[in-house]
Amino acid sequence: MSYAIITLGGKQYVVREGQKLTVDRLATEPGGTFSPDILFVGGDGAAELQPSGATVTARVLENVRGEKIRIGKYRRRTGYKRHTGFRAALTTIQIESIAQGAAKKQAAKAEKPAPAETPAAADKPAATEPPAPTETPEGMPSGYADMTVAQINEGSKTWHRPELAAALEYEQQNAKRKGAITALEHALAAKEDS
Repeated sequence: MSYAIITLGGKQYVVREGQKLTVDRLATEPGGTFSPDILFVGGDGAAELQPSGATVTARVLENVRGEKIRIGKYRRRTGYKRHTGFRAALTTIQIESIAQGAAKKQAAKAEKPAPAETPAAADKPAATEPPAPTETPEGMPSGYADMTVAQINEGSKTWHRPELAAALEYEQQNAKRKGAITALEHALAAKEDS
């Protein structure tokens, strides 16, 4: 049996076909239909996060008021007592259908012939070659390639200008870690100011 996780009014609901549920008041009039936002579709052994082409259709049955909540305020020894109440504005809806899109079914049929083509593509030697190793700049701190961004951030405070420049060059050519590049640029700027 298929199900979907939808979002309405900032809340998430797990729904199935034919299910009735009460949600926060909707702008749709009773008797009208609408399609809520879908977060997840699952069931029948398959699950899809952020489904494309799937639709959930819901019908608004009625607008109702929630159960009355009593609110009392009291301050001792002053005679202060106030009572009020609150009833939430709610809408009862029924899930009419959960449809997997036709685009998904066509995409599944198109994917089946694709595995037959992959063995021919595997014969090409260019696809299996590892990337050529890049040169490491001279003057880089020892063990830099194995350092984490946090270690680079701490170590860059004590490194000299040539080490910082070499590490920055290596980072821009190879790793491209934003945190490490920022730390090295700030350390270089601090060295130039002093």
